[in-house]
Amino acid sequence: MELQQVFKRVKQASRKLNLVSEDNIKQVLETLADKAVSATETILAANQQDLARMDTSDPKYDRLKLTKERIETIAADIRNVASLPSPLGKVLSERTLDNGLELKKVSVPLGVIGIIYEARPNVTFDVFTLCLRSGNALLLKGGSDAKDSNAAIVKLIHAVLEQHGVDKNIVQLLPPDREATHEMLHAVDYVDIIIPRGSQGLINYVRENSKVPVIETGAGIVHTYFDEFADLASGKDIVVNAKTRRVSVCNALDCLVINNKRLNDLPEIGAGLVAEGVEIFADAPAFTALKETYPADKLHHATESHFGTEFLSLKMSVKTVEDLDEAIEHINTYTSQHSEAIISDNEAHVDHFLKAVDAAAVYANTSTAFTDGAQFGLGAEIGISTQKLHARGPMGLDELTSYKWVVKGKGQVRA
Repeated sequence: MELQQVFKRVKQASRKLNLVSEDNIKQVLETLADKAVSATETILAANQQDLARMDTSDPKYDRLKLTKERIETIAADIRNVASLPSPLGKVLSERTLDNGLELKKVSVPLGVIGIIYEARPNVTFDVFTLCLRSGNALLLKGGSDAKDSNAAIVKLIHAVLEQHGVDKNIVQLLPPDREATHEMLHAVDYVDIIIPRGSQGLINYVRENSKVPVIETGAGIVHTYFDEFADLASGKDIVVNAKTRRVSVCNALDCLVINNKRLNDLPEIGAGLVAEGVEIFADAPAFTALKETYPADKLHHATESHFGTEFLSLKMSVKTVEDLDEAIEHINTYTSQHSEAIISDNEAHVDHFLKAVDAAAVYANTSTAFTDGAQFGLGAEIGISTQKLHARGPMGLDELTSYKWVVKGKGQVRA
């Protein structure tokens, strides 16, 4: 595959995409949702080829796996995005200058978006849906772990685009090798933005090697602080949900930070975790509080390496602190600026935490599992941005746009 030619075709297709009607875009997405369900067996067969190459104990296995139910959920998400208002053509501001010039600031697509991602074939559906609805063309660079699943999904997408008379070059899947990654990271004439989705290692590599602007998403080193004034019953449920609802996603809990005045409640919190098979790496005070009740084969002494780790598995660390300020200091030291939470009935503590913790999403008395585009009412998401330029948190349709100035006059010339 001559990648420069692929990039050029996608760039050209992105300009034509601006002229495709909103009704046509909706029809494409509605058809894709139907076709995804009807092609379930074909997609699952391709996915099984990928799964057969991966160890079932690999934390990425659950991310890689597609099921009939997951495909039905994907189709529902596609239909939901199709029903959302277009983010394009919005007049963000307007005014008339003293010289009579009429200025409007209007939302437009970003252009060509490059997505580099690992073993998550659902991302192929998600990002195409969001990019098409927001008028963006798409270059997909999936990992080798999901190469058969991604190929089957893109083949389906291309068939639907051709059925509706839309240039299939608005989405192209690149080979799953390092050379393709390198080429896309340097395609400054063709790619407007690159969004990596995956491990911290992948994100670091893209940020350090890309000549194309990058929006960082994905890596989540997530903390929940169990305050001196936390409610035990609801707090236990929150911690267990944040840790175990789905361990391989970026909003899953990695470190429970607990006030030392609540160490006596740690065995009760731990009871919910041990029931789910969670392995704990505890600092000295937390280890002492747990050692009589937590299974010995699931409880270990924490080392420095266990803080600031995104586990993506049934593992988590526990850190003991003396007060709110120490909790905030620990979180701000190890956070990836994704999602952080406090459990407390003290409003002053809650307000201080929400202001002082630097993350894309901060929570009080609820689970970090809600950091998700669909849960936030955005339909779906292209990723969770952990940086501060352009977009932060779940990136839905509005976050996939930029703007341009439209200036209308009546013959004015500048003195």
